[in-house]
Amino acid sequence: MTEERDYSKTLYLPKTDFPMRAGLPKNEPKFQARWDEMDLYRQLRDRSKGREKYVLHDGPPYANGHLHIGHALNKTIKDIITRSFQMRGFDANYVPGWDCHGLPIEWKIEEKYRKKGKNKDAVPINEFRNECREFAAEWIAIQAEEFKRLAVLGDFVNPYKTMTYDAEARIAGELMKFATSGQLFQGSKPVMWSIVEKTALAEAEVEYQDHTSHTIWVRFPVTGIHGTVAADQMDALLNADVVIWTTTPWTIPANRAICYSETISYGLYEVTEAADDNWAKVGDKLIVADALAADIFKSARVESYERKFDVDPSQIAECAHPFADIEEAGDYWGFDVPMIAGEHVTDDAGTGFVHTAPGHGADDFEVFVANRERFAECGTTEVPHTVAEDGAYYPHVPLFQGHYILNRKGGEGTTNTAVIDKLVEVGALLARGKIKHSYPHSWRSKAPLIFRNTPQWFIAMDRDIDGAGDTLRKRALDAIDATRFVPASGQTRLRTMIETRPDWVISRQRAWGVPITIFIKKNDPTVVLQDASVNERIFDTFLEEGADAWFAEGAKERFLGADYDAAEWEKVDDILDVWFDSGSTHAFWLEQRDDLKWPADLYMEGSDQHRGWFHSSLLESCGTRGRAPYNAVLTHGFTMAEDGRKMSKSLGNTIAPQDIIKQYGADILRLWVATSDYTDDQRIGPEILKTSADAYRKMRNSIRWMLGSLAHYDDEAVSGSEMPELERLMLHRIYELDIMVREAYDAFDFKRVMHELNYFLGIELSAFYFDVRKDTLYCDAPSSERRKASLYVIHELFMHLTAWLAPILPFTMEETWLTRFPSDSDSVHFRQFPDVSSDWQDDELAAKWKKIKQVRRVVTGALEIERREKRIGSSLEAAPKVYVSDKSILEAMKDVDLAEISITSQAELIAGDAPAGAFVLEDVAGIGVVPALAEGNKCQRSWKILPEVGTDPDYPDLSLRDAAAIREIDAA
Repeated sequence: MTEERDYSKTLYLPKTDFPMRAGLPKNEPKFQARWDEMDLYRQLRDRSKGREKYVLHDGPPYANGHLHIGHALNKTIKDIITRSFQMRGFDANYVPGWDCHGLPIEWKIEEKYRKKGKNKDAVPINEFRNECREFAAEWIAIQAEEFKRLAVLGDFVNPYKTMTYDAEARIAGELMKFATSGQLFQGSKPVMWSIVEKTALAEAEVEYQDHTSHTIWVRFPVTGIHGTVAADQMDALLNADVVIWTTTPWTIPANRAICYSETISYGLYEVTEAADDNWAKVGDKLIVADALAADIFKSARVESYERKFDVDPSQIAECAHPFADIEEAGDYWGFDVPMIAGEHVTDDAGTGFVHTAPGHGADDFEVFVANRERFAECGTTEVPHTVAEDGAYYPHVPLFQGHYILNRKGGEGTTNTAVIDKLVEVGALLARGKIKHSYPHSWRSKAPLIFRNTPQWFIAMDRDIDGAGDTLRKRALDAIDATRFVPASGQTRLRTMIETRPDWVISRQRAWGVPITIFIKKNDPTVVLQDASVNERIFDTFLEEGADAWFAEGAKERFLGADYDAAEWEKVDDILDVWFDSGSTHAFWLEQRDDLKWPADLYMEGSDQHRGWFHSSLLESCGTRGRAPYNAVLTHGFTMAEDGRKMSKSLGNTIAPQDIIKQYGADILRLWVATSDYTDDQRIGPEILKTSADAYRKMRNSIRWMLGSLAHYDDEAVSGSEMPELERLMLHRIYELDIMVREAYDAFDFKRVMHELNYFLGIELSAFYFDVRKDTLYCDAPSSERRKASLYVIHELFMHLTAWLAPILPFTMEETWLTRFPSDSDSVHFRQFPDVSSDWQDDELAAKWKKIKQVRRVVTGALEIERREKRIGSSLEAAPKVYVSDKSILEAMKDVDLAEISITSQAELIAGDAPAGAFVLEDVAGIGVVPALAEGNKCQRSWKILPEVGTDPDYPDLSLRDAAAIREIDAA
């Protein structure tokens, strides 16, 4: 008996050390350490010299805590962008940066002081500032390592920080440019004020949350009439009250007017029935908007009322303040309260009349500015200052001195209750209640905010710049029109904000930041010192010593020098809004580094930065340079929990990037980013991450198979024209995918890149091309031209796919590349996207194979049923009869080995309609399959069942193809 030969040893099976299990959490740090050791970032810069620059300017995160999932999304998108441009021939230098000044850090140091019972104000300011600086430096170091663990590649050795001496000097220099051009001015107007943090806030620092407020309906007695009014109505009006409604009772002491609408219908109503203990009494005459009367009287518990006549509010000249007759208040509220028309008044809610406190509301202030003479006639010449920085009424406000709007923790103080009680006492309260509504809060302390009239420094939006007939608003709008926005809706959003925004309040009453480096005349604070030598002295000193020099002893005299009498000038000690700091990064970084450029090609941040960094950078650059510091703006949405809810610690649905990396690895997190529609809000959670991990596993297996097959590739050139059609089809697909990948990376559309490549790897390669070619690759003779062609194509697939995927999966593609090309000094990230020959394009061939694949689909469907019914085990046991009635498909199949593409031992193509009972697919017309079993003997090497097995005298247990292969192998 002849001993059977083990033919498995003669097969060209895949061989690779590339593991099926990635072990990313354990292996990624090894690659990170390798990149650090070889200084991958610096090598890329050296290799990129002379290339066109592509600069994505980093929006600075805040240096005050560990990274959250939003940071991970943001930095990963940036990294994919810069890597993709780098691999397409650019010098894409990414320099990370950090925002270091401002309230959040200052707040942390104050918290530390409070725990120790220490008073911040008792500490020398520069000692306090140094603690803030050290705190920021500590977190920058931590965040830098966390970003690097995400595979973010950038200049972490020399990042930009807003607190370096050079940065502080140049930020101050930018501020002084605004002062020199006349765009900077001091004004007194209501600004968003944080009582808890004791500082003004910018719009970008405000978030809106649900808040429960007191609501009150208050009577203002009519005291004066304009024009001609019927005699019977005159008496009624002069004995009536105009009723206002407000959700901020604490602002009543600051009331100076009542606004009405010229488009609303008003009437005088008389109470005809009410309970004895009611604030509204029978006979009371009240003037309100008709559309709101029913709700008002219901709130006031009025049982019945009668409308007496129409009221034209313009005929009411003045009212009296509810507190006007309180004896102990003296004449503090002895002024008249004018009635003024206002476009902001509606009858959606309230009474149709708006209580107007110019010191505590934007609309209120605008009404004052527009009607200053009318206010003066009524006794109000300036916007009143009623509330101090700590939220307490000033001592000069009668009755309410010492009452606080909020307590130290941001909860309700005593002021609202005190005001309401006093309104009840004087008979001015008609009704009260509570309402839950959206209300501005500080995004840091989470405490409610107030509008408060304070002297602040502003950059004017509508002042003429340098006498050029230009304004900052116009420049900014023109710049928006010249900028590319992705998505395009960002352009409209930013434009709308700029069109309507007020002057930019840039001053903060804090300690940690760049000071507003100007001097004002003591006897006339509207005069700002304009002296180039003083400005230069400030700038040069900051370069050497940092902004702390401004707060050092003798700073005023030092900077003013011998040319000015220090006694005549006042040094401004407010600090700059941190948005001015970050808005100036283009000036102290893009313009100062030779390896970067101005303007940047791209600014990329979350969509909230339309009111933040995009906004402040636009204004700063337009004010000093006349254009935006960027050519394009890209935005991403926010990351939600898996169920679509906002992430919050209270809900327990937050997910930290550090935890994801620990469980799955950074490449899985990056894959989630790349497969998400990040331009909208996206979701993440355990199930979504499992899906990403599963997609990664399938992709990795396809790459592993390619690596294994390429162990047998000898780099032998293959002529494209002589290749089998299937190989030429794959080269055509590489040609198409190359165009797609480049276009998608240009459009920042990573989702498209991953969708197309995932489909290509999973469906077109693993489930089709690799599946069909396994028999050729494993079993054909070493000299087989078909086998050589297939290996060449797999080589080209490998070269392109590893490059295309490297920006998204940097760790995995590095591992893949080094597995095939081991090296101590090379990296996949040194590569460029390979060039693709236009000779590979073959649209006619692709159209032909689209038809052939339809035939294969139907055959595969029929064989699935045969396997399920256990009539066959492997598809190689089958010999399907395939009926095709479509002439174009028959033509396409003319030179095709049906058995080969069907992965069966035999197959028969029959022209004509399929018989009844044949397997068909509803969406594929003209093709039917009748399954049958293959006839003959089983080849012991390829496992095909063929009649020819047994006909080779030397190898009777093999097919003729396999016998020839073994004969060649044995001879070698």
